[in-house]
Amino acid sequence: MFKLNRRTAGDVAFDAFNVLIMLAVCFVTLYPIWYVLVNSFNEGQDAMRGGIYWWPRIFSLESYEAVFRSSGIMTAMGVTVAKTLLGTVLHVFFTAMVAYAFSRRDLALQKVYILIGTVTLFFNSGLIPYYLLIRDLHLLDNFLVYIIPAMFSFFDLIIFMTFFREIPDGLEEAAKIDGANDFSIFVRVIIPVSMPVIATIALFHGVYQWNDYFTGMIYINNMDLQPIQTYLYRIVAQSSSNQMASAMPGGISKNVTSQSIKLATMVVTTAPIVIAYPFLQRYFVKGLMIGSIKG
Repeated sequence: MFKLNRRTAGDVAFDAFNVLIMLAVCFVTLYPIWYVLVNSFNEGQDAMRGGIYWWPRIFSLESYEAVFRSSGIMTAMGVTVAKTLLGTVLHVFFTAMVAYAFSRRDLALQKVYILIGTVTLFFNSGLIPYYLLIRDLHLLDNFLVYIIPAMFSFFDLIIFMTFFREIPDGLEEAAKIDGANDFSIFVRVIIPVSMPVIATIALFHGVYQWNDYFTGMIYINNMDLQPIQTYLYRIVAQSSSNQMASAMPGGISKNVTSQSIKLATMVVTTAPIVIAYPFLQRYFVKGLMIGSIKG
């Protein structure tokens, strides 16, 4: 005889409590985003009165018009897109190439190299020595400051190396029989079969490049080379919209306030990555699972 599992009232109450907790966490997480979005679409002067929580009281696109009329934000967006695309491609290729060498078990002093690299994950030189290094490399006020220092990551190397070691040796041996050298094997054999890990690292680094504001704030003084995140930081830090108004042809509407410009700029800055992330989230899961299951 099989016994039926009957849920008690206590079990039902416990499940209901868990659901309420999850809903509360979702609300606390999502409502601030919704609040910024709603207020960015409300008329600026009216939003200063407060009381807007769920839907715009007076719908207006004037704040977004003010943002897109600014030549500064369009230039910053172009810099961000350029550094994200170029930086991601070079980072993936260079890190993968070094990781392929590290994955070779016949590499001399392999353990020493890995130990040295592991130390860099926990210790760094600090901001001032790093700034002096950037200065001596003539990368201050240079677009390449976004690219060259970020071309290599030892953490990403570990992920690449773990994946490369799981590739059958027969693929490399067959390529060597055909006369391919190490670089040809890497480009023609290793890269094509490593698209899952390449997509994962590209997503990791692409998100980093898009969200990075610190590099532009510390090492770039030229406003034409600052990315959108640094631009947003400066807009949020402003106490008034006078500087932005002076940069816009014809000024801005009286209904637009510094607060409404800040909120609209936040939405414009974060919208691309927020829209793209749900479609790419599965690669994060794959990246975390790489090397965790053997056999």
